Amino acid sequence: MMSLRVMRSSLLSRVKLLGATSVRAAHGHEGHVSHHPDGSEPLYYDHRAFPLPDILFRKELSSHQTALKEKEKGAWKQLSQEDKIALYRIKFDQSYAEMNKPSNEWKTVFGGIFILFGITGFVVWWQSMYVYPAKPHTLDDEWKAMQMQRMLDMHIGPIQGFSSKWDYEKNEWKK
Repeated sequence: MMSLRVMRSSLLSRVKLLGATSVRAAHGHEGHVSHHPDGSEPLYYDHRAFPLPDILFRKELSSHQTALKEKEKGAWKQLSQEDKIALYRIKFDQSYAEMNKPSNEWKTVFGGIFILFGITGFVVWWQSMYVYPAKPHTLDDEWKAMQMQRMLDMHIGPIQGFSSKWDYEKNEWKK
């Protein structure tokens, strides 16, 4: 006697609700997955390192493309330049020039970087205006001058320190 679980899985796989292909299809991989269990079906891709793909780019040909393929079997001198390009596009998706064409992705990257710099600058400005406290009065130039004069009056570091560089007779810094 079969268990309920085995009966349910076999029934669902027969109805195609449970199985490898249905799971792939549910995740959006239906057209891009090999239907062979070992993945032996050749796939098309353009890459500079692999100039000749395993299969043609176009699998299903239109009537015009089929007529062009028949015309290809004859003399190539009878084909026009447009026909040769159309035959190339049946076999390949991109040419080497199209594969080597630089992308404009650098513009997006730099744009994102500048946007982040702008946001960071705005946050720093906002913090300096509304978050950080006001500068203390000890950072004013007037206060620093008074502090320096006080240190000179007290003869702080008379041998190698601050006061050693001050000429007390001329009231100016030593040269």
